[in-house]
Amino acid sequence: MNSEWNSFLQSAKAQFDDTGTVSGFEDTPSPTDNLICDLSHFGTIRVEGEEARDYLQNQFTNDMREVDENIGQLSAYCSAKGRMLAIFTIYQHNDAFYLKLPRPLVEPILKRLQMFILRAKVTLTDLSDELIRIGVSGDACQQQLKSIMGELPENDFAVTHNSVSIQRIPSTSPRYEICGDVEAVKTLWQQLSDAVPTGADGWELLDTEAGLPQIFTETFEAFVPQMVNLQLVEGVSFRKGCYPGQEVVARMQYLGKLKRRMYLAHVDSSAAPSPGDELFDPESESNQGSGKVVRVAPHPEGGHSLLVVTQISSAEADRLQLTDAEGPTLSINDLPYPFEIEEAAS
Repeated sequence: MNSEWNSFLQSAKAQFDDTGTVSGFEDTPSPTDNLICDLSHFGTIRVEGEEARDYLQNQFTNDMREVDENIGQLSAYCSAKGRMLAIFTIYQHNDAFYLKLPRPLVEPILKRLQMFILRAKVTLTDLSDELIRIGVSGDACQQQLKSIMGELPENDFAVTHNSVSIQRIPSTSPRYEICGDVEAVKTLWQQLSDAVPTGADGWELLDTEAGLPQIFTETFEAFVPQMVNLQLVEGVSFRKGCYPGQEVVARMQYLGKLKRRMYLAHVDSSAAPSPGDELFDPESESNQGSGKVVRVAPHPEGGHSLLVVTQISSAEADRLQLTDAEGPTLSINDLPYPFEIEEAAS
């Protein structure tokens, strides 16, 4: 974490866990929809150069030709087998592209992307400690942010640029990720007086309940895009052409039948599950197991909200448990977006 930003958070009475992630703030009021959150547990890769767009077009699942100064997107990076290595939110600013992903994945993804630059005129830079990223959510925060900045993006993943870059993130209430230099973000944090500071779990809950998939170290190469509903949140283009794993992803979309997909679930457990944790179905006959946890966050009313990839038959029969036959039972809840009426993926 940027040392100046760390000092600022400490002055705001932030509390940190063993990984250096903000876990909460002292004297925080009761839970509210109007939140502000440090997002330093995510990192940023900048991709620039006259061939940057073409280079990324040949690497990611989404169509980079659609990204401009005001239109961002969700996208993924796959192995040759179609298994996801990372999921990014992306935006463009001043002829460079900015990719957000979990900080532990920045170094391995940066190294892998470097391998395929070859002679392309592209430069990759880790800006995780240089650019500060925060999240803001809630109706009151939206109004206050608009009064300060003058303009906000209206559509999901759209972006505006001023003293900071602001990208709208899907949620049931207005939600934005803000990225900029230390001084600009510090000033904005102090100006947003309607926002209640929260730890990383508060933002993770919003991402989870919005049904947004993510790849962490524990789920590296665990899923193909359709398993985590990436096509349902506009993170896959089936018209853009080749990228690593494209043949696998396309074949699953057009020639197969989807047997696993991602669900929103809840578990009444005081012990926190983790991404990558196995699921159990006593009647499953799959030699690949019943499924895995994608992401998880404590729920303010108790237990934990989870996104899980599991066999459709197990979810529809409501017989999922965490880990094994002794684990707590999962209850399946509705995602904020519908499944496809007829799914043609495997």
